[in-house]
Amino acid sequence: MGEIQGTEFIRRDDFLPFFRPDLGEAELAAVTDVLRSGWLTYGPKVREFGEACGLYLGVPHAVPVSSASSGLLVALKALGVGPGDEVILPSLTFVATLGAVVHCGARPVLADIDPANLGMAPESFAAAITPRTKAVIPVHLAGHPCRIEEILAIAKAHGIRVLEDAAHAFGAEVRGKRLGGLSDATVFSFYATKCITSGDGGLVTTNDPEVARRVQVLSFHGMDGNAWQRYTDKGRWYYEIVEFGYKMHLGDPAAALGLVQLGRSDEFMARRTEIAHRFSAALAGLPGLVLPTAADWCTHAWHLYAVRVDRDVIDGGRDGVIADLTANRIGSSVHFIPLHYHPVFREAGSEFAPHLGQTERYFDQAVSLPLFPSMTDQEIDDVVTVVRESLRRRCR
Repeated sequence: MGEIQGTEFIRRDDFLPFFRPDLGEAELAAVTDVLRSGWLTYGPKVREFGEACGLYLGVPHAVPVSSASSGLLVALKALGVGPGDEVILPSLTFVATLGAVVHCGARPVLADIDPANLGMAPESFAAAITPRTKAVIPVHLAGHPCRIEEILAIAKAHGIRVLEDAAHAFGAEVRGKRLGGLSDATVFSFYATKCITSGDGGLVTTNDPEVARRVQVLSFHGMDGNAWQRYTDKGRWYYEIVEFGYKMHLGDPAAALGLVQLGRSDEFMARRTEIAHRFSAALAGLPGLVLPTAADWCTHAWHLYAVRVDRDVIDGGRDGVIADLTANRIGSSVHFIPLHYHPVFREAGSEFAPHLGQTERYFDQAVSLPLFPSMTDQEIDDVVTVVRESLRRRCR
């Protein structure tokens, strides 16, 4: 099959990216102040950021780390996952979720999704449990919480640890409670495209002080206590390595940026929600297009606005729509290529990927439209115009 050619419908002077960070003078000033202080690595701003995130999320322990990827790894290790264990996770996620399992020496077992919210289907999780299942990683994809309450109930009945991947869902809620304290541990991302950003970075939250202590130790070389203070006037040179760890902590410049962004989190989420509602109102009822929705039991973080294009109705399917967006200088993306489609898992086939029909059906149709707080009304209108015209012309 040849490459699908797009058609230009509108005239844009510049390229509308899939994402553009919203950074202002406050962020610039905060980072500049840290640079002038001379404290460039793990220091007081990291601790302040962790405490502020814990207060915002309503959870007693929040440990900033270098990325959500590193957070998933140290959290799994803190929960006791290791060689010989199995960890269940959805195939519809970024490879970092899987990488954490593999780097722990555990065996990944892939589960299918619930197409209504794109998170792991509880019934698929239950069917994948074996006597070796040690943990499950539900993913809150696109900012919509998965059916976490059902997953928690199943996990509790089988003695399985639960680590939530909430990289897309900072600020999302389940029945009025923000994600972060529902399970054994939760990991958030502060990558450049996420709900708030520290440039890079992540966060591990938990209600369990021992899990928090181990995450802290593992992410800082396995050092005991407050070893970071050894370069302050209150510090001492002596420290002990209590277990083999990693260099996966956050630094003060990133934490300073994150603190300002945290203060704008509600503002960002309100704007994301407004844009999502505008998209839904303008694109409703179009043939061959399925729009994302939010269940009444949750608050959607709207990290992504992921639509589905039915190739039986629309010529070229989602690839045709992407081609038209590109021709009109508008960015888009696909979230995600399922894990079992990647080269390292193709040979494993049915062993790693049984019964993933909903995942495969979604991937065949998915395209994520641009959505970020600093989008202008004209940019929103441009996306709508191109999608509507693309579907009109391509409708069979």
